[in-house]
Amino acid sequence: MALSRSARLGALATAAASFLVIAASSAPTPGADGIGDSYFPQLGNGGYDARHYDLDVAYNPDTDRLDGRTTLTARATQRLSSFDLDLQKLDVTKVEVNGRRAEFTREGDEVRVTPRGALPKGRTFRVTVTYGGVPQPLGGPIIFGSDYGWMKTADGVFVVCEPNAASTWFPSSDHPADKATYDIRIKAPKGLKGISNGRLISTHDRGDTTVTHWRESKPMATYLATATIGKFDVKTGRTPAGTPIYVAIDPVLANSNSVDVYAVTAEATDYWSQIFGPYPFEETGAIVDDMPQAGFSLEVQSKPAYSAVRDESTIVHELAHQWFGDSVSVDRWKDIWLNEGFATYAQWLWSEHKGIRSAHDSFRAGYAARPADAAFWQIKVADPQRDTMFASAVYQRGAMTLQMLRERIGDTAFFKLLPAWTKLHKYGNAKTDDFIRLAEKISGRQLDDLFQTWLFTTGKPTL
Repeated sequence: MALSRSARLGALATAAASFLVIAASSAPTPGADGIGDSYFPQLGNGGYDARHYDLDVAYNPDTDRLDGRTTLTARATQRLSSFDLDLQKLDVTKVEVNGRRAEFTREGDEVRVTPRGALPKGRTFRVTVTYGGVPQPLGGPIIFGSDYGWMKTADGVFVVCEPNAASTWFPSSDHPADKATYDIRIKAPKGLKGISNGRLISTHDRGDTTVTHWRESKPMATYLATATIGKFDVKTGRTPAGTPIYVAIDPVLANSNSVDVYAVTAEATDYWSQIFGPYPFEETGAIVDDMPQAGFSLEVQSKPAYSAVRDESTIVHELAHQWFGDSVSVDRWKDIWLNEGFATYAQWLWSEHKGIRSAHDSFRAGYAARPADAAFWQIKVADPQRDTMFASAVYQRGAMTLQMLRERIGDTAFFKLLPAWTKLHKYGNAKTDDFIRLAEKISGRQLDDLFQTWLFTTGKPTL
């Protein structure tokens, strides 16, 4: 079949237009400088998915200086002309993409990297950043008015980074929605231990320094990474159910007999494995440092970090986070009650388990202790706002929500729901709406009124 001249010209014009549309759609574009979190608009980065961090950090306690080399392996989610990394205050000396020197610029806490050629969509790439300086902790109202992040101690550093301080010590996509696996090598003076996430791969001396290599093989949010350095007494073994355990305690605190951290960690890990589902990581444990200025603890993945020897209730709270917060992480920070409300409710369950007080009685005591005009009831738990995201209402009213849910749907459905939640979103991210849908599916009940009252409405609910 032959086409007329006009038909041939029309076909050529159509083909040319199609080519221009395809060319335009595949033109490389910059990745976004934030992941879209309303509380922290520039945390995380668009255009790629972080897959693995290889961190090499060397710390000198005498000068407070950190020298680092971080290699991030990522997959491009669009055709990238450039992309961002989060890094606060430290100086960058060199950036390479796939082994080739790359241009970079700084604007605030953003490092914009421009590779020599566009990175194709769907392709894995590696970016290596060499950097250094004196890391600065963050402050302000978010963490109970305390400093947090990279904090100097008498013999090293205490590193706890929730929600936005991981980028004070390594370049990253610093948001829990962009999880990755990790290899972390810590170089510190001999006599000091560097402790991090996952399993200890090796320890070796190099001159007057010691290098420890840790590997976290399960996806981890940036804020859960640590490189705590200091003098520690270490006890290792297995829980009664067989999970490896690593507990490091600052010797300054060795004579504090308020709680047996090792024993409680082992017992709680095994108990929560029965209630919440199988323990999600390769190792459990604790890092107990002498850091009175911090005054808080954090659910560091695989080894919660305590700024002193804490009580039993704190330990069971932080270990519950290994399921609620670490394995199942928030999709956006406004959903933080999914971490803190659940871990607080775990404390109530522990008291119930120990025969001290039922979760129902813990609920009633907390409810009765706060009058209707208390500021506590004015926090919207499902969206508490950035500076009050760790307000007591997020913890306590979040836990109250779970007790109300338990009493509405019954123990059989409730204790089916908890392990179903951790299994469905294991190593991933989730939102409040996801939990509501799953609760309704498992219970066969319509629960909008309950969650609307307890999570999305201010004021003291009427019982």
